[in-house]
Amino acid sequence: MSLAQEMESIAKRARAASRTLATLSSTQKNGALLAMAAGLEAARAELQSENEKDLKAGEEKGLSPAMIDRLRLSDKVIDSMAQGLREVAQLDDPVGSVRGMIVRPNGMRVGRMRIPLGVIGIIYESRPNVTADAAGLCLKAGNAVILRGGSEAIHSNRAVAKVLQAALDSQGIAGDAVQVVQVTDREAVLEMLKLEELIDLIIPRGGEGLIRFVAENSRIPVIKHYKGVCHTYIDKDANLDMATALAVNGKVQRPGVCNATETLLVHGDIAPKILPKVGKALVDAGVELRACGTAAPLLGEVPHKAATEDDYYAEFLDLIIAIRVVKSLDEAVAHIQQYGSDHTEVIVTESYSATQEFLRKVTSSCVFVNASSRFADGQRLGLGAEIGISTTKLHAYGPMGIEGLTTEKFIVYGDGQIVE
Repeated sequence: MSLAQEMESIAKRARAASRTLATLSSTQKNGALLAMAAGLEAARAELQSENEKDLKAGEEKGLSPAMIDRLRLSDKVIDSMAQGLREVAQLDDPVGSVRGMIVRPNGMRVGRMRIPLGVIGIIYESRPNVTADAAGLCLKAGNAVILRGGSEAIHSNRAVAKVLQAALDSQGIAGDAVQVVQVTDREAVLEMLKLEELIDLIIPRGGEGLIRFVAENSRIPVIKHYKGVCHTYIDKDANLDMATALAVNGKVQRPGVCNATETLLVHGDIAPKILPKVGKALVDAGVELRACGTAAPLLGEVPHKAATEDDYYAEFLDLIIAIRVVKSLDEAVAHIQQYGSDHTEVIVTESYSATQEFLRKVTSSCVFVNASSRFADGQRLGLGAEIGISTTKLHAYGPMGIEGLTTEKFIVYGDGQIVE
């Protein structure tokens, strides 16, 4: 069987499984999720044995300590995977819900019912826990899933998938609902991206290079976000202590993630007061400051470097922050529109009018008032869990939970109406 035929076979089996999944009750799906969680805990030793093969190969290839850490299926990670599946089981099931029922002049009742998307393809790197997380979310939303992880985690991903499939079988659900691509060749991804008749949506999870590769080669709709260039804007009417706390938390709490603050924008009227305070707090937390020509002298003796144009486009993913002084809220918005990535923006202000103007003018997927950019996360925003984040405005925008893995169809109740 050629690689193209193998990928088509996987997708056809997933399509067949998706038709069954779409008809399952919430009780059946929740039972499967709980069985999957118990299965992972029971297979702990086997999972870690297979994981050791990936860890050893990774060390031999010279993977960084951070990458090795992402690969490791520790007891804590396995416990978290199982707990995550149990939490998904507790979430409300969106499938079958109906909204917007209206009565037309001819007496017909028209509404919309939420349904699964069908088959989801997920292409990801490094973290084998994504295999369980993604499978659980797709299952709860009634979708079959095809998982293509990185070659560095192939043994771990196979082992996790084997456990999940056995749990599905034990509940009378076809194991083909969750499949891991066994081939590590990148050509497998290219073949997968051609199957627009069998796969309904592709979700890439990883670095910008992976996401751009998928987006450029896919015939299937892609949910993507290339990077998170997130801004915190300190307005002229900001509370100084709050502004400092939010700037530090947004940058420092976990700097290597996509919702960390990368650029600090400061209104010129408040800059002389806030910059020495917030600058010192950031430096004390180990952050390197890259300041514009206006901000630099206002920082005084606080250590800093000169910001370059490239710094404003940068997703540092590190303890580095760009700082720019702006003359107005409109200039802050213009900066975000030019350099941002439609991810997350924050305004710190006590002005109601400034709040409303910022919320109206900034069109990023998450816009916060007086809250840290680190809250741009599905679980923290009340979704229970997320499959990823989308900066693509069509279909889903922002953190995607279970509802983002569904769509709506029109339903109509009539009593014999005909078109004249």
